[in-house]
Amino acid sequence: MVELILPELASAFSMIFQPMQLLYLLGGVLLGLSIGVLPGLGGIAGLALLLPFMYGMEPVSGLALMVGLVAVIPTSDTFSSVLLGIPGSSASQATVLDGFPLSKQGHAARALSAAFVSSLFGGLFGAIILTGFILAARPLILAFGLPEMLMITVLGMSMVAILAGRVPLKGVVAAGLGIMVGTIGAAPAGGSLRMSTYDLPYLVDGFQLVIVGLGIYAIPEIVSLLRRDAAIAEGGTLGDGWLRGLRDWWENKWLSLRCAVIGVIVGVIPGLGGSVVDWLAYGSAVQTAKDRSKFGQGDIRGVIAPESSNNAKEGGGLVPTLIFGIPGSGSMAIFLGGLALLNMTPGPQMVRNDLDVTYTIVWSLALANVFGAGLCMFLSPLIARMTTIRFTILAPYLFMIIAFAAFQSRQSSLDLAALLGIGLIGILLRRFDFSRPAFLIGFVLSGQTEVFVNQAFQIAGARFRRSAEAGWDYLASPISIGLLILTLVSIVVGIRASKNIRENISAPTAGKTAPLVFLLILTGYVAIATWDAWMVERLQDRVFPLTMGLVTLLGAAGLLLRMTLAPETDDAFIDLEAGEEGKAPHGLWSTLSWFLGLLLLTFAFGLFIALTLFLLFFFRLRGRFGWGTSLFATALGLGFICGLAAILGRDLPPGYLQTLAELPWPLT
Repeated sequence: MVELILPELASAFSMIFQPMQLLYLLGGVLLGLSIGVLPGLGGIAGLALLLPFMYGMEPVSGLALMVGLVAVIPTSDTFSSVLLGIPGSSASQATVLDGFPLSKQGHAARALSAAFVSSLFGGLFGAIILTGFILAARPLILAFGLPEMLMITVLGMSMVAILAGRVPLKGVVAAGLGIMVGTIGAAPAGGSLRMSTYDLPYLVDGFQLVIVGLGIYAIPEIVSLLRRDAAIAEGGTLGDGWLRGLRDWWENKWLSLRCAVIGVIVGVIPGLGGSVVDWLAYGSAVQTAKDRSKFGQGDIRGVIAPESSNNAKEGGGLVPTLIFGIPGSGSMAIFLGGLALLNMTPGPQMVRNDLDVTYTIVWSLALANVFGAGLCMFLSPLIARMTTIRFTILAPYLFMIIAFAAFQSRQSSLDLAALLGIGLIGILLRRFDFSRPAFLIGFVLSGQTEVFVNQAFQIAGARFRRSAEAGWDYLASPISIGLLILTLVSIVVGIRASKNIRENISAPTAGKTAPLVFLLILTGYVAIATWDAWMVERLQDRVFPLTMGLVTLLGAAGLLLRMTLAPETDDAFIDLEAGEEGKAPHGLWSTLSWFLGLLLLTFAFGLFIALTLFLLFFFRLRGRFGWGTSLFATALGLGFICGLAAILGRDLPPGYLQTLAELPWPLT
């Protein structure tokens, strides 16, 4: 076998190391680095940017450009996760839990360097595994049918047990709320509308992940830091250098290897992708750690684990993409489109007839990880200095970028309203210590879980009608049983470990009233959503949200009972707003009013005019800058966002004014 493929391997080696191909690869890495640093954009937006340039390109050159971009984004998105507490993409959400606390403690350079080394290792490991999988993965892929994919998704749901926080019932309620929010809109099976009507068409397609992720994480952290009006790093220094991060990775190399394996496995299975892989790796790190007390407060293992897995996932994701033409994630779907523009058809035929091109992709992935990690390590001391800048200077720019990224999901001004609304939910979840990771896991997995449940049990029902043995043989395969056992073990271990996962070190309580009112509001929404699901006519469209709603209501009832019987000092009554006294000179609602004003101005005049007024008066009044400095800072922000929109070929969100008059770009 080796002798038969040696000519193809030699041809692939010669193609990728041609100077022109290396330049294209480096160009893709630089583009991916630029996009990955911006929170909320990620690989899908980057690849979409490249597609118009794929026409007529040399296939190997186009592949080098795309692979370079895909490989480096899971590395470069670490900057915003660690430095700003904002997930750079869906694959870097878990990194925030420990990376951002390290940054606030003054250890940003240490966290970044450990993350980059872990990403490099994960990327190279994924490329090595992909090399072997090209020839050997077909039987493994075919072994995963609907029941197995359903159990993998349930395993992902079990991570809620690990990330539930101090009070496990709060984790159940948060995850259930995320699931119910994820079921808003048209059902995937029968198309029945849930929690939406034709009078509000925006909700028919539900909420997009980019808006929910940014709202749950980015808005609360921006508001919290903005209220304090200080630098991100509490000590104002970078602390440990990147050499310390290298030592941290070496001390945890086996954890990095295990999480890289998780990343490859999750990447190989189509449909899971980057939204889950970092949580699985993070959960594995917590479950196997002897000392779990520092997780969520700045444990370097909480950075190494997800960063090792999310880069390895790209190598795994290319397995079904190249071998079967099945995209393992959203970015891989765009990648398939790029291959089509290069006149290439992925699948068994490509592996059989174009093995040299296939291995060119594999080795391009490995080289891109080396280039990307090297550039990120070189730039990290410079970019890490952002942590010492007064946050009032950064906040309006960050919100500007986040608003633009949210708008790209549907090109609707209502995207900004959804972002602010979900951001308010994120602020309240953070304030009352409900697990935001649990909410996000519930939201991410709700859609695919419902699809897998409906499809698996439709097929199983048909088999049960023939014979009970045929039905159980389909559902209870050895792989499914193994995954079920792993899920049960994960839940048991996770509940024991959950009390050590804390997003906030200080946890003050301030009476029963506010936490009880918030819980009653959440319970009321879940009750309405459950009733709405009950009223859906199609059985297959109501079973999943109805079941999840009842489970969530059961958890909420248990939490209400605990809060009724427990003293005011119980962890169920945590209210972080009480801990802000004396630390936050600006109020919560006065800070939110700035963003609400931007939203209202956008509806009236469009984003460009709204941003002009928002930035100018924010820098002048909140930042206390002079008019000259405020004008310069405003022009800088407007120039950046217009340049970004021009490069991506996108318009800025319009307002009512644009319906009355024809205006030139960027006012359109």
